Amino acid sequence: MLGFFKKTQQAVRRTRDSWFGKVTRLFEREAIGESLWEELEELLISADVGAETTDKLVSSVKERAQKDKLHDAAAVQEALKEEMVCILSIPKQVTEQAGGIRIIMVVGVNGSGKTTSIAKLAKFHKSQGKKVLLVAADTFRAAAVEQLQIWAERDGVDIISSKPGSDPGAVVFDALQAAASRKADIIIIDTAGRLHTKFNLMEELKKIKRIAARESKAPLEVLLVLDATTGQNGLAQAKHFTDAVEVSGIFLSKLDGTAKGGVVLAICDQLKLPLSYIGTGEGPDDMVPFNPVEFVEALFASDARAESPALEST
Repeated sequence: MLGFFKKTQQAVRRTRDSWFGKVTRLFEREAIGESLWEELEELLISADVGAETTDKLVSSVKERAQKDKLHDAAAVQEALKEEMVCILSIPKQVTEQAGGIRIIMVVGVNGSGKTTSIAKLAKFHKSQGKKVLLVAADTFRAAAVEQLQIWAERDGVDIISSKPGSDPGAVVFDALQAAASRKADIIIIDTAGRLHTKFNLMEELKKIKRIAARESKAPLEVLLVLDATTGQNGLAQAKHFTDAVEVSGIFLSKLDGTAKGGVVLAICDQLKLPLSYIGTGEGPDDMVPFNPVEFVEALFASDARAESPALEST
């Protein structure tokens, strides 16, 4: 099984080969001049970092280079990497209780990879020795319930579901009542990604969150699944969900499917939300908890450096 760093490198391979490989080559030149900063800006924007975040990042690196008198290109590149890590290092908004139940309410639009991401989460936490309970609260689509049931069987985890069209809040209520008797450590709630109007969707999500908060004293995380291939459009989605249910973390799916993984920087900078997990491929094991240092190292790593055991996580 691949370790976390190698999976992260796998996820950003297209981004690295398309854009950050060019960034690395910028710093192979001897002189640090204005043309370097202009080219760096162009490359970062092309990698979907976004104009505002790019300006902030490049300005910070230029200030450090001037203040610390960095004339060596390698030193400037290290400063760039450190500033990127700083942007990506958003503190967790929900504190986990040692030995307590953990509730993860997963939201996101249909097509974002939400159900598959839930399946990956379930398998990951089971591999960590946790008892996982899935909750099929996307009752508006029969296919969503069936898909989650299939994943639950494959992952070997319990699931609470009901008939299509059932009240999602009632499903969540029943699941939380059953969690104690099933000795669940982690409860993962799937939710609808599209109702007839945006208002209906958000009101439904608010209701589910209220029930979950009322029926359990466990910390409640709201995890938003964003499709990395949608790029900057994902930021608007995130703002709508955050306004409605106070998203506490991001699961960035399909990161391996885009050459513009720089959107990760835009998400952290613009939304001030921590990235919790990233999808690294299509397989059930292809996800890792997000690590800012490893992510940046993976973006800049050569194939030889990717084999280095120094960066390998378990």
